[in-house]
Amino acid sequence: MAVTAEMVKQLREQTGAGMMDSKKALEQFNGDMEKAAAWLKEKGLATAAKKATRAAKEGVIEVYSHTGSRMAVMVEVNCETDFVARMPEFRQLAHDLALHIASAAPVYVTREEVPADVIAAQTAKYKEDAIAEGKKPDIAERIAAGRLEKFYEEHVLLEQPFVKDDKLKVKDLINDAIARCGENIVVRRFVRYQLGEES
Repeated sequence: MAVTAEMVKQLREQTGAGMMDSKKALEQFNGDMEKAAAWLKEKGLATAAKKATRAAKEGVIEVYSHTGSRMAVMVEVNCETDFVARMPEFRQLAHDLALHIASAAPVYVTREEVPADVIAAQTAKYKEDAIAEGKKPDIAERIAAGRLEKFYEEHVLLEQPFVKDDKLKVKDLINDAIARCGENIVVRRFVRYQLGEES
């Protein structure tokens, strides 16, 4: 099938990929939009993994104040250059992350930030609960591991399902932005204030 300029344009709008990459993907998959988009996404995720080691010291501090000013969020989102920091896609990502934090109330940015004593206490509790439910110790161990994954999904920003699309984790949203912007993007830190809430 001949690849038209309109097809390339449509794929670019759908994926955010460059013109040449979009054309190459469509040619490779004989104009099949779905396969081309999937290939571009896979390529973008591979690129994101490579870029993860690069220093990200530019970016924005996004501030979100919820209606009625009863809750506010500040989140620092970093990228590699001030050029990307000014891109509308990057600004939108920062805003979406602030909105997500306001709604989902994560405690940590990454799994690695969860203190070892918190992990140990949660694992022990989940294991005790499973044994109290009548499970054997080896089964209880596996159940505890599964429940710890659920703990990460509830308390760790990057592991949470994104509030605007729960089929997408926050880390996937960021990886998509890395693929689109072409730079490493890192959520450095955040703070969430709710009126009357103890810190």
